[in-house]
Amino acid sequence: MEPGLIIETRELSYRFGNHLVLDQVSLKVGEGSIYGFLGPNGAGKTTTIKVLLNLLQTVEGKVLLFGKDLQKNRIEILSEIGSLIEQPAIYSHLSGKENLLNRALLLRVNVARVYEILDLVNLTEHADKKAAKYSLGMKQRLGIALSLLHDPKLLILDEPTNGLDPNGIIEIRQLIRQLVEKQGKTVFISSHLLSEVEKMATHIGIINRGKLLFQGTIEELHNVSKKQLEILTDNLIRSKELLCNNGYQAEISSDMIFVPYFSENQCAEINSLLVRHDHKVYNLSMSKQNLENLFLSITQL
Repeated sequence: MEPGLIIETRELSYRFGNHLVLDQVSLKVGEGSIYGFLGPNGAGKTTTIKVLLNLLQTVEGKVLLFGKDLQKNRIEILSEIGSLIEQPAIYSHLSGKENLLNRALLLRVNVARVYEILDLVNLTEHADKKAAKYSLGMKQRLGIALSLLHDPKLLILDEPTNGLDPNGIIEIRQLIRQLVEKQGKTVFISSHLLSEVEKMATHIGIINRGKLLFQGTIEELHNVSKKQLEILTDNLIRSKELLCNNGYQAEISSDMIFVPYFSENQCAEINSLLVRHDHKVYNLSMSKQNLENLFLSITQL
């Protein structure tokens, strides 16, 4: 167990019958991080989460939480985890406050904690409203509130923004940041939406077909993206032909010519080549591959 790791899996594999769902997945989630676990539907995200929560058990690989073996310290470990998987378990005929009071009774949590949590998830004004009348975003916040009642160190959320409108997504994003920055939690959040996770995560793991394809910080993910030159001229087709005839891998996309970037000298040479052949160069600049496209390229490997 490396210092500061809240979640660590070592070559974790899981099978449904003969079907290999997780293939030697080695996660490393640091304390105080927001770890975005990304992948298309069916990639293995929910299965991983269920293994972390001991809802599914595997004999292939090892799961360490808070530095302790999950199989040997199950009750102690799970008491420090809050989770929301798929849909929150809410009693629709009860109010938001009554849902929390009911859970507090089961967990033997002080009633004062219920009001503290209602305030934290911004549901105080709606505390007495029946949960059946809550918006989807409010239900998600109530679900997170229920998972926070016992003040866990780690929060595991499976697709918490799925189906939410833009306002609901922003509310969940702000809440997650607040939990980390002001409450000192570590958050592990699964999603198939890179654009959303990118706005709040400190670290990213990308999984597809059960294999962990990337793991690192947002900055490291940006560095993986390919650098390329964007070129705009008065005649894209003619300019592309000229570049290809001179050994450059030029392609046209979105009304621009793209060429893999290697050096500043390359930029000068391309500019000089185009100008010598009477091509008007309106723009020549370096860019990085869009993260959405990078995510697609990684998951389609």
